[in-house]
Amino acid sequence: MPVRHLVALLALLGLCLNAASAAPAFDCAKAEKGSIAALVCQTPALGELDQQMDRVYQQALVKAANEHPPTLKAEQRGWIKGRDDCWKADDRPLCVRDSYRRRIAELQARYQLIEGKGPLQYACDGQPAKAVIATYYPTDPPTAVVEFGDETSLMVQQQAGSGASYQGRNESLVEKHGVAQVTWGYGAAPMRCTLRQGQ
Repeated sequence: MPVRHLVALLALLGLCLNAASAAPAFDCAKAEKGSIAALVCQTPALGELDQQMDRVYQQALVKAANEHPPTLKAEQRGWIKGRDDCWKADDRPLCVRDSYRRRIAELQARYQLIEGKGPLQYACDGQPAKAVIATYYPTDPPTAVVEFGDETSLMVQQQAGSGASYQGRNESLVEKHGVAQVTWGYGAAPMRCTLRQGQ
């Protein structure tokens, strides 16, 4: 076989392998035309994110095996419905990408699939018994699992800079140099929390 034919064949093989590696984990033949699933199938970067999601979800399933009540599968179905609502967005690929990134980060943090920094304890409002415990995860985007009393909130970093701002559903934590302002609950007054010595 002439060298130029061999080079062309290898290039074609490389394209095929790249296309296969960018394919999502689900069956694209079942994706409805014009749907968000079809968009994921047609967009290599989104296909790769879907593969990453599948790997992370499978790891989380192992960790969630003894979860009572079992919530992970139901949450994942809910997330897929939420991802599919990106058909309403002005920039659908961006909406889908952000949806994947946030869900992957959430699973990695909640099920401790990557190593975090912490847990770090903060004493709040000058009362040692009033404690907030935070573990920070280098996910993409960065996340924190924060505990206060018997409640836990998964928060996503909103901005980077000299400090870090994390937002949960109705909770937030803004941390800078070992001092955190924590708001816990809708309309609640913020607490001033300081990192305990030796951490």
